[in-house]
Amino acid sequence: MRDIAVFSGSAHPELAEEICTHLEVPLQPVRVDRFANDCLEVQLQANCRERDVFLIQPLVPPVQEHLVELLLMLDAARGASAARTTVVMSHYAYARSDKKDEPRISIGGRLVADLLSAAGASRVLTLTLHSPQVHGFFSVPVDHLHALRELATHFRGLDLTNSVVVSPDLGNAKVASAFARLLGVPVAAGAKQRFSDDRVVISAVIGDIEGKDVIVLDDEIARGSTVIELIDRLRERGVASIRVACTHGLFTDGALDRLAAQPDVLEIVCTNSVPIPKGKWVPKLRVLSIAPAMAEAMRRIHNGESVSSLFH
Repeated sequence: MRDIAVFSGSAHPELAEEICTHLEVPLQPVRVDRFANDCLEVQLQANCRERDVFLIQPLVPPVQEHLVELLLMLDAARGASAARTTVVMSHYAYARSDKKDEPRISIGGRLVADLLSAAGASRVLTLTLHSPQVHGFFSVPVDHLHALRELATHFRGLDLTNSVVVSPDLGNAKVASAFARLLGVPVAAGAKQRFSDDRVVISAVIGDIEGKDVIVLDDEIARGSTVIELIDRLRERGVASIRVACTHGLFTDGALDRLAAQPDVLEIVCTNSVPIPKGKWVPKLRVLSIAPAMAEAMRRIHNGESVSSLFH
């Protein structure tokens, strides 16, 4: 591919390397320095002038550190006269801050979108936003992919004759329904109420799940409090087995170990949209690659081809 330059921040270089392998282009080097006053400086160490530049940087912990690094990369690309700069953000952490549900609360999803645009982003390529309205926070074009095909391909290898997809809450039910259609199975959903970041209550599960092989689908698992609460309700309803699937497996604060310790959870499936915490791999974990889909989207963006077929 001519006139393309791909750079990666420090958030997830393994994903960037895999994407570049599929694109058959080199991953260009980036220098990140920290001064004595704790300020960062970024240098893109390859020619950007009049080139189509892609910056790969998911917003993963430490989120603020990686966000500032990304903003500095954008500023560097703009200052180097890049023809177009596309942010490839496989995880947009601030998408969860998408509404004003308390007085005088910030809406981080919109603010960070504005920061990316102000820093020089021409376009954003992202994956499985927490809620669809976040797409509208951006003032630049956004290509919003999902990982349902990758997840469905994995689960089609199982016997699904007694299976049902369960969404942890009604807000994710539409996505869960789309996933269930891909698998040809019914769908159910939990009635969830969140009281704090780590305290949720699921009062009921709506749908026929007794004696079923359940596939729990969520967009993101951080502390895992929602999924573990749902597993308790599923256990009370007498399900046959439980598998857990998500796009973004953040697994913070020991969430992966807690999920793996549940005796009726047979499998935990996620993608490599975010790096799995070092030393936290467990035998029940399966990680699917979204690099081919991201690379194909980047290729189509560069060539001016339609990306819409990748959305469905």
